[in-house]
Amino acid sequence: MSDFLAFAQLGFRHITDPNGLDHVLFLLVLAAIYRPADWRPALWVVTAFTVGHSVTLALALTGLLALPTPLIEFLIPVTIVATAIENLVQRDRQDGWWMRARPVFAGIFGLVHGAGFANYLRSLFVDDLAVPLVGFNVGLELGQVLVLAGAFAAFAALDRLIGLVKLPARAPAPVRLRVIAVSSAVAVVACAWAVERSPW
Repeated sequence: MSDFLAFAQLGFRHITDPNGLDHVLFLLVLAAIYRPADWRPALWVVTAFTVGHSVTLALALTGLLALPTPLIEFLIPVTIVATAIENLVQRDRQDGWWMRARPVFAGIFGLVHGAGFANYLRSLFVDDLAVPLVGFNVGLELGQVLVLAGAFAAFAALDRLIGLVKLPARAPAPVRLRVIAVSSAVAVVACAWAVERSPW
């Protein structure tokens, strides 16, 4: 098997492995505001996240960037909580400027997650970084698309289930209720992680 395929498999397994749950939860909360019909903007945001963590990963693996592991492990759940709070606070998703800015924030948060990947991968890379790095990122992106597809299927089922419940007239729309439920649940888990991983 070529190095490219080996590292692509490694990247795919990393995102689908239960040990990578913090990455999966970030993807879930990032995608929570979208409906299945909005898969294109969701994919764009996830790809921006991939670009962000690819940049940091490359810088860290080439020795141009060194970040303390405890700080990175703490900041990863902080990015999850921040995204969940944004989901809860930002109600008007028709505001064009905010939706255009969202990939930028995903890319910035990807910089943090990339540093976490670097700590995981540093011992696996030897002389040639280009092929393994590209392979890992391709596999990671494919894994993220799989997670995103599963999330959209779950979101659609949850929207339908909420729609079957008789809600008060002033209750938010089913999609908004789903965003609140998913974002709140993920925020609670990520807050617990942040407290556990706090370097202070």
